[in-house]
Amino acid sequence: MMGLPAGHVTEVPGLTRTQQLKALGNGVVPQQAEAAIRLLYARAMEHSPAAFPAAA
Repeated sequence: MMGLPAGHVTEVPGLTRTQQLKALGNGVVPQQAEAAIRLLYARAMEHSPAAFPAAA
């Protein structure tokens, strides 16, 4: 559901439902993190392409 493998949090032994929800609530959704990194990289390339010689 959040881009994590099935059971990533729900199959951790000893965690209550409340603890599972808390753990997920404090996390970053992988797809959102990737989109943010791509956006930041694109902006950095616009302003300073010489800082990333391998990408030019």
